[in-house]
Amino acid sequence: MASGGGNNRNGTHRNSLKGTTTTSTASTDKPLSVNSNPSKPAFKNKSSPLTGASSGLRKSSPGSLGGGAAKDDAGVPGRVRVAVRLRPRNAEESVADADFADCVELQPELKRLKLRKNNWDTDTYEFDEVLTEFASQKRVYEVVAKPVVEGVLDGYNGTIMAYGQTGTGKTYTLGRLGEEDTANRGIMVRAMEDILAEVSPEIDYVLVSYLQLYMESLQDLLDPTNDNISIVEEPKSGDVSLPGATLVEIRDQQSFLELLRLGEAHRHAANTKLNTESSRSHALLMVHVKRTVKGREAAHSSDNGNSTSMARSLRPPLVRKGKLVVVDLAGSERIDKSGSDGHTREEAKSINLSLSALGKCINALAENSAHVPVRDSKLTRLLRDSFGGTARTSLVITVGPSPRHRGETASTIMFGQRAMKVENMLKLKEEFDYKSLARRLDIQLDKLIMEHERKQKAFEVEIERITAEAQNRISEAERNYADAVEKERLKYQKDYMESIKKLEEKWMMNQQNQGDERKEQMVHIAEEVAEVKKLLSKETSLRKAAEEEVDNLKSQLAQLKMSEASANSEILKLRKMVEDEVCQKEKLEGEISMLQSQLLHLSFEADETRKRLDRGGPGKVPGGLDSPVSQVRSQLKDSGNGEKASVAKLFEQVGLQKILSLLEAEDADVRIHAVKVVANLAAEETNQQKIVEAGGLKSLLMLLGSSEDETIHRVAAGAIANLAMNEKNQELIMSQGGISLLSTTASHAKDPQTLRMVAGAIANLCGNDKLQTKLRGEGGIKALLEIVKCGHPDVLAQVARGIANFAKCESRASTQGSKTGRSLLIEDGALPWIVQNANSDASPIRRHTELALCHLAQHEVNAKDMISEGALWELVRISQDCPREDIRTLAHRTLASSPDFIAGLKRLRIDY
Repeated sequence: MASGGGNNRNGTHRNSLKGTTTTSTASTDKPLSVNSNPSKPAFKNKSSPLTGASSGLRKSSPGSLGGGAAKDDAGVPGRVRVAVRLRPRNAEESVADADFADCVELQPELKRLKLRKNNWDTDTYEFDEVLTEFASQKRVYEVVAKPVVEGVLDGYNGTIMAYGQTGTGKTYTLGRLGEEDTANRGIMVRAMEDILAEVSPEIDYVLVSYLQLYMESLQDLLDPTNDNISIVEEPKSGDVSLPGATLVEIRDQQSFLELLRLGEAHRHAANTKLNTESSRSHALLMVHVKRTVKGREAAHSSDNGNSTSMARSLRPPLVRKGKLVVVDLAGSERIDKSGSDGHTREEAKSINLSLSALGKCINALAENSAHVPVRDSKLTRLLRDSFGGTARTSLVITVGPSPRHRGETASTIMFGQRAMKVENMLKLKEEFDYKSLARRLDIQLDKLIMEHERKQKAFEVEIERITAEAQNRISEAERNYADAVEKERLKYQKDYMESIKKLEEKWMMNQQNQGDERKEQMVHIAEEVAEVKKLLSKETSLRKAAEEEVDNLKSQLAQLKMSEASANSEILKLRKMVEDEVCQKEKLEGEISMLQSQLLHLSFEADETRKRLDRGGPGKVPGGLDSPVSQVRSQLKDSGNGEKASVAKLFEQVGLQKILSLLEAEDADVRIHAVKVVANLAAEETNQQKIVEAGGLKSLLMLLGSSEDETIHRVAAGAIANLAMNEKNQELIMSQGGISLLSTTASHAKDPQTLRMVAGAIANLCGNDKLQTKLRGEGGIKALLEIVKCGHPDVLAQVARGIANFAKCESRASTQGSKTGRSLLIEDGALPWIVQNANSDASPIRRHTELALCHLAQHEVNAKDMISEGALWELVRISQDCPREDIRTLAHRTLASSPDFIAGLKRLRIDY
């Protein structure tokens, strides 16, 4: 690996565009300032597990992956950042794993990944970034690679690496060229775009090497004949260089793309069962960036306020050198799954050995081991600066969703978890370019000497010319001055005489006119004095009025201040009263909770006492009900504790008829226990037909209408909801007035769970095509719209499901031609609520309301109502942002096929 920072470039420099020269420079290493770039994330302020203090800050052990001799300069600690990316199912997995759920579940908002161990248990892992199968290449670049690229431009080494099972998208993430679609460009292409946008072609350079590690042989992808490049380690700094690697200077993006195509053409690949184009080598793209730091003079002058402008101009240019390493690791694979044989098997063995060596080094670094086996593989030697060294490292692990490869997925996840524990010590690489300064000073000196000689000669010639011209002008000026003085004297004498004569004539005229003018002036002055007196009186009256107005305003201001003080005191009193009310409320809540616990204890003791009375004396339940009641209570208690027979055994022992007869018992507790048993039985599909045939549905409906107990209402409604999942039972419920009973129950219920059960039962009835008109006629839709006033998310989810079922049946009926006209949902006023909740934060509500909107929009007769209620905006959002592809496609097709919607989009100027 080529050394970065203060070391000169090594290796053969092959330039396809323009030759470059190597500049000998002196290097200085400076730590990264946390405030130097506020847009970048701050690093954790703690030491690396492998670093101690050579100069009080850091010491690297010789065997560490970031090894080398101890540095005298300081660095900034930075943990390896790890992102996980999920590949979507491919065609083969969609067929083979159609009956199985994905083995991973992503929670991107929490940055968590859940790995299923079985149908019940999952393991949860946290990462720096979690990227779903829908994440774009741009999003992956911004969260994984962009901070590293920005650090390289600022003079730090950076590494971006992809790790994962073969076929999970590592090469797609890093090396995709995006020739067909620019949105699919990978990290390599996007990183070079950002680098070229920031460097200056005149003073900076960008050099690229493209290598592959194949069967422990380091080969040059830009020069296939160079197939055994040696790795050289600096004994003092510990940096790794590649003297034989080809270096190409990049000036534009097109030449870089051609370089990548050339390298990919030489890279080893093979067809396996897991991947048709499986990479058989580790690819390493090395980008060396040298940038001249601008505006450094001001920074240096701030260090020494007495420095002169001459001293500042003599400072050498300051350059920063950063190195970006993009590593596309070959995928780990199990030979029995990939089907590798012959030479392909040997390639797989070599890949797995190098990845195993890398994993051992990561483990040692994560555990802060004294020995890191860095020399076990060339891969670990090349990456010694990336893990535990001075580079900012970003790792993206790629996983697949198939449960058949859960073991490989778990191994990949654990690799990422261990990598997150590795700490690097980031160091800035700065250099002073003294040769460039010397060349610049020589050129400036030659220019100054030539300019001085030219100016000296021109100055002498100009002095001679000015001297001669000055003598001529002096003599001429003396002659002209004498003539002018004489002329002026004569002129002034003549003017003086004429002026004396004119003044005498004027004096005589003034003496005659002086008497008349004085009279006119006196009259004019008298008029002006009268006008001034009028203005003075007017101003006096205005001033008095203004003073009175000011006094009024002062009095009003005093009153307002008094009102404000009174209001403030009143507010303080109210605040104190509110605080007292809050304290009183907390005390009452504590007393209520204490009373509730005491009530539960007393209830439990009362149940025990009643049971002992039932066993000890004559039963209070008449006839032959005593035995079933005792059995029901006993069985319920035993099932609750998990110690005796289940509800199914109770069903066999007591009998359905006896259990149903207890629904009409006089004892409220008996009815509650009995309806709970019936509800549990109705939850199983095998028991539903027996319950209906034995009259259980009728009994539940009667109990729903006759009882006033909230618990009975909740459990009975839940049992009816279970029975309503059968189409035949739905017709029986409707024929026996079930909608009316459910609506009445909902209007009196206060418990959200009761409302959820009622809404669930009505939602199941809404899914029957034959009952649409009758259900609406008996107030089913209006009952759902009344239930939404509860506001509980679970209740609203059931209401949304019912509306979606009703809209779907309407859409089906309209398509078949059995229904015409506007939707019954729109006529009953459900559309505003659907539009309001189409973008709800609760995903179940949002999913059902989005589906309902799409079904309503299927028919042109509903379009105008939907546009007037604002549903058009929601349809556009659904067609673009809905996570479910089927709903998104349905919305898009509806908008594209409806003339009214197309006209509405144009009218609202929505670009769709």
